[in-house]
Amino acid sequence: MVSKTDDTTASAPGCGPVDVAEEAGDGAQDAHESSRTHLKETCGCDTVMVNGGGAHEHTEELESKKDGHSEVNGGDESNEQEVIVIQDTGFTVKIQAPGAEPFDLQVSPQEMVQEIHQVLTDREDTCHRTCFSLQLDGNVLANFAELKSIEGLQEGSLLKVVEEPYTVREARIHVRHIRDLLKSLDPSDAYNGVDCNSLSFLSIFTDGDLGDSGKRKKKGSELEQIDCTPPEHILPGSKERPLAPLQPQNKDWKPMQCLKVLTMSGWNPPPGNRKMHGDLMYLYIVTVEERHVSVTASTRGFYLNQSTTYTFNPKPANPSFLSHSLVELLSQISPAFKKNFTALQKKRVQKHPFERIATPFQVYSWTSPQVDHAMDCVRAEDAYTSRLGYEEHIPGQTRDWNEEFQTTREFPRKNLPERLLRERAIFKVHSDFAAAATRGAMAVIDGNVMAINPGDETHMQMFIWNNIFFSPGFDVRDHYRELGGDAAAHVAPTNDLNGVRAYGAVDVEGLYTLGTVVVDYRGYRVTAQSIIPGILEREQEQSVIYGSIDFGKTVVSHSKYLELLAKTSRPLKVQRYNVLNEKNEAVELCSSVECKGIIGNDGRHYILDLLRTFPPDLNFLPVEGEEVAPECQHQGFPRQHPHRLACLRQELIEAFVEHRYLLFMKMAALQLMQQKANKNGKIPAITQTSETDTNADEAQTTASDSSTQVSTDVPVQTNSSLSVTDRDEMTSKAATNGPLKPTATQNGECKSPLEGKDLEESIPGLAQAKELAETLVGEDGSGIDPKSREVVLNACKAVGSISNTSFDIRFNPDIFSPGVRFPDDSADDIQKQKQLLNDSAAFLVSCQIPSLVKDCLDQSALPMDGATLTEALHQRGINVRYLGTVLEFVDKTPAKAQLEHFYRMGIIELITRCAKHIFKTYLQGVELSALSAAVSHFLNCFLSSFTDAVAHLPADELVSRRKNRKRRNKVPGSGDNTAWASLTPSELWKNIASEAQSYYHFTIQCENVDQVVEKYSLQKITLLREISVKTGIQILIKEYNFDSRHKPTFTEEDILNIFPVVKHVNPKASDAFHFFQSGQAKVQQGFLKEGSELINEALNLFNNVYGAMHVEICACLRLLARLNYIMGDHAEALSNQQKAVLMSERVLGIEHPNTIQEYMHLALYCFSNGQLSTALKLLYRARYLMLLVCGEDHPDMALLDSNIGLVLHSVMEYDLSLRFLENALAINSKYHGPRSLKIALSHHLVARVYESKAEFRSALQHEKEGYTIYKNQMGEAHEKTKESSEYLKCLTQQAVALQRTMNEIYKNGSSASITPLKFTAPSMAHILEQLNIINGIIFIPLSQKDLENLKAEVQRRQQLQEPEKNEQLEKSEQPTEDSLLELEDKIPVD
Repeated sequence: MVSKTDDTTASAPGCGPVDVAEEAGDGAQDAHESSRTHLKETCGCDTVMVNGGGAHEHTEELESKKDGHSEVNGGDESNEQEVIVIQDTGFTVKIQAPGAEPFDLQVSPQEMVQEIHQVLTDREDTCHRTCFSLQLDGNVLANFAELKSIEGLQEGSLLKVVEEPYTVREARIHVRHIRDLLKSLDPSDAYNGVDCNSLSFLSIFTDGDLGDSGKRKKKGSELEQIDCTPPEHILPGSKERPLAPLQPQNKDWKPMQCLKVLTMSGWNPPPGNRKMHGDLMYLYIVTVEERHVSVTASTRGFYLNQSTTYTFNPKPANPSFLSHSLVELLSQISPAFKKNFTALQKKRVQKHPFERIATPFQVYSWTSPQVDHAMDCVRAEDAYTSRLGYEEHIPGQTRDWNEEFQTTREFPRKNLPERLLRERAIFKVHSDFAAAATRGAMAVIDGNVMAINPGDETHMQMFIWNNIFFSPGFDVRDHYRELGGDAAAHVAPTNDLNGVRAYGAVDVEGLYTLGTVVVDYRGYRVTAQSIIPGILEREQEQSVIYGSIDFGKTVVSHSKYLELLAKTSRPLKVQRYNVLNEKNEAVELCSSVECKGIIGNDGRHYILDLLRTFPPDLNFLPVEGEEVAPECQHQGFPRQHPHRLACLRQELIEAFVEHRYLLFMKMAALQLMQQKANKNGKIPAITQTSETDTNADEAQTTASDSSTQVSTDVPVQTNSSLSVTDRDEMTSKAATNGPLKPTATQNGECKSPLEGKDLEESIPGLAQAKELAETLVGEDGSGIDPKSREVVLNACKAVGSISNTSFDIRFNPDIFSPGVRFPDDSADDIQKQKQLLNDSAAFLVSCQIPSLVKDCLDQSALPMDGATLTEALHQRGINVRYLGTVLEFVDKTPAKAQLEHFYRMGIIELITRCAKHIFKTYLQGVELSALSAAVSHFLNCFLSSFTDAVAHLPADELVSRRKNRKRRNKVPGSGDNTAWASLTPSELWKNIASEAQSYYHFTIQCENVDQVVEKYSLQKITLLREISVKTGIQILIKEYNFDSRHKPTFTEEDILNIFPVVKHVNPKASDAFHFFQSGQAKVQQGFLKEGSELINEALNLFNNVYGAMHVEICACLRLLARLNYIMGDHAEALSNQQKAVLMSERVLGIEHPNTIQEYMHLALYCFSNGQLSTALKLLYRARYLMLLVCGEDHPDMALLDSNIGLVLHSVMEYDLSLRFLENALAINSKYHGPRSLKIALSHHLVARVYESKAEFRSALQHEKEGYTIYKNQMGEAHEKTKESSEYLKCLTQQAVALQRTMNEIYKNGSSASITPLKFTAPSMAHILEQLNIINGIIFIPLSQKDLENLKAEVQRRQQLQEPEKNEQLEKSEQPTEDSLLELEDKIPVD
């Protein structure tokens, strides 16, 4: 074992078995407290945001409350490792609710009274109360008071729950809460994609919670025989891909009916005379026993009145059953309600909290069963009101989104608690805004919002709803005519969003951007933005004081804007430059011309229209008289693109600058060496000065690091602020990308001839060059001899730096913008900029694309579906428009066979994106009533083998036969309404092929779907998933017959819904992310305990900022689980991994590649906890999902099958086990080449199973293969080779013994004396060891001395390792790369 530490949980602030981030003392509660714990868990340390089944009742004020659990010693700011988190000791209070037993509750002084309210509304025995106050000795506690500010509240105090009189608002909240409790197990909200609900199926495979139930089951497991046979469709080689198992039916979801109807009565609102008797509103209820009752909600509670459907009689009935809570009233009049409601609440509390907390952004499911549509008064009311009055807890006003966005930005951020509070507020506003904007955009597109310019043509209309401004993605007023018309107008919003994201990440004080969300829905694109105060009252010409409103014909500038934007110039690599205005005067800018600066009525400086934040991509921007680099010309660039707004990605700019920085260092180093050879260098002197300098810089950089952005272009910043060991590492890889994008891998490794793995050896002068560069920057170049300065000058010139004394690369985004003119004196500067743009475009083609392909070859990048493929491209700065180029590159690679999975993935992505482009315009011509028919017709043309796909024009349900003829001409706007119906499969595929040619410059020669499937060996179900996810289609979950030649695959009944596809900014938790990274670094150096403490701390901070659910928390939990496992705490590993799986299902989706990975990890931990049948179920689930998402032919499938084979081997299912292991062997051989160690291991696993079956000949054959590989790769003396040869001997002996026995039997017949043969049933320990090895986890029994050597070795290797190993927030791409002590297989083999 690696040194196993036993006190992790004690030292980490919060990792009790149930809770993510609880106060220190919370573990010591009694069992029925768990609902409290669950609540705590949901929101990290602080605000509890869950309510019943996820009602949206968390209050705004709560959000802005000061965070308690992370007071920081201010002085330790400079060093992140040192942050001490002071835990306030909690204390226990007693709570007495009417009609319930008093119970103890653990609280912390930082909490608010409000949080105790939340706990009570979620507890099983008090969940039906919403309108109450808490009293201490007869004094009412204020809701938003912190507990520590309340006099007399101490350990053991008794708090009484006192029922308060209702108001209309409280009565509504009560009804809504009861309805949420009744719906708490009903998944329909998740299927319908509302209220941030989403699906999770883990509990079906684990039979409830893993933590406790697992231990109970284990006792009987020796006796029970596990049924291990997987369903047919999961077995290797099976061709059927059923859809139904994607959403296994959950028995809990068979709703227990408590009521038939609960709705607002038609007698609302109460007339004046009844108001004066305290009537607030009337409800109409039908119980399960078919009793129809009318209920009055009054200030005193709920009672039965004497009204019926048609007569109004508000007098109380006799008996009236007056009760303070609706639940108490219903329990008295309906026995079935009482019984079922109690059972329902029991089940609700048993669910894992992660199954019911709302996610921060809505996740939509592309499949759904037919959900029953039940009567629901609250839903009905929500649909027709804007839910403004009581939803937000801000009394009667719409939210001023812009004010919220900008105020949260202005929060102080000097120390950790302030930053946490600020980041949480920013995140909360973003997620609320994204939800509101999505709702508004759908209302706009559905035509339910009045335009602010109703007189204009439809596609020119603008809208305002709920204080959000909506503009359509069309070329209104020919604004984009020169740039590509509607195509440019369609892409501008996403470019603008990228700009908003980039400026938001730089986070300059005093510079404000707008809240921006881009929504695609029903073929239309709408941009939603927060509104600058005062902008609607004045003309645009007056408002813009910086930038240009006509693409550079007239330009203005403003000193304050220049000052603010100058701060963004370095991190965003934007150059300050002059342009000419209409009077031919030079105007200085520090952003692209169309970036407009407007001072709002609130005095803030806003920038908008950031669509050209990043420089243009010359490969897709043919310019008269400009040549692109020869390596681009070879590949047919520059190419025509539908619009002229093609920009390079920020990741590419970062990588390019990094690459240039390395070049710069090498040039300087080479020159220094030449100088040294001439014996006139003064290097020692330089070294001394640089020492002091670096320290000064170190202090300065760490201070500036508190903002999220660490600039990468200045050598000082990147290198001097690193510790000595890191510094060597830096030389072998480009400066890290700073925590700008958590996923940005170190992508600077372009294997140019200049760059070896360990530069230190290859270029001795490099260290001095660095020091020289640092000194130069530090001293402004004054104290340095001219020779050295010349060295730097030459290097600067060579790499295109804009400064002559230091490395500094920035771009001018307007070089090729039509209409922008530059002064004559900047001509050579412009030439330089053109060269830089050319170089960066060439860098993308000649470095980034090959590096992506290389990563896929050595499997450090393993995309599994369209989303992960896109992410892999984007991480390396490659735009998706290069997909065709990437595919061509793969096609020409000698190792094409080993990239088949990647090629297939790319083809699917390319085809479905082309189909999406066509679908977009197709849908715009469809009226709402024909939507489902049109979508099903399109899918039939796209996927069905039925050649004659005729659209079913919906027989108009409303028109009677006779009148039909007359009405035909009068349908409003009927001109072209059924054009969509004439689409045929051959026409659609022709369009797809031509779109692929014109957009991606890639040739698909196929007339129909079957040819494509045949030619590229695709799966139709995968195509269906990709197109549905991309366009927001939701289809009925059932088995579709794609290959029938006699009838179409889809009917209009199969299309259930169409969802919006939403793009928005994801604000980051910077401090948490730093902790996470330093934790990862510690772990990679082998300091597991320190690493896991840092990562626990990161988890607390993530919870603090994001609430309980977030992609990054998921990565954090996964790493924690892995650490727990390695450090021997298997139960804790299981608990953390279970949370990671649930969260991945909820936040990313039930069949996202990430979720598949999480399932595999969980299966391993289940196995190590002895829960074999659960482990198998989880692995089968993972295999099913993977088959659906990418098919069987994928390198990850080999890992999955090896896992399944080993687990089956352990339960002695040898034949099944062989099927999976042999499949794994086949896939490994295909993707790793015959000489890889992975294949030797695969052979060994297969041999083991044959041995258990006593088929020694086959066993010998496989083990010999493995032995040969070990011998050739590692030499005779290596222990692996020796192990293998030992095993071969052992097998041979067994084979000989068996043969002897057989001969004996043949010779002597039944009288033979047979020595009993020893068949080895596999030992669990051995199987677990093999499982660990294939999953990249290795335990080595070590002495203390070995440990020290190992740490030194790991550190040494890390410095030699190539950059990718330092993966940041490891995403799903890394299969086993996130292993911790991954020392096997790292011997350079193939």
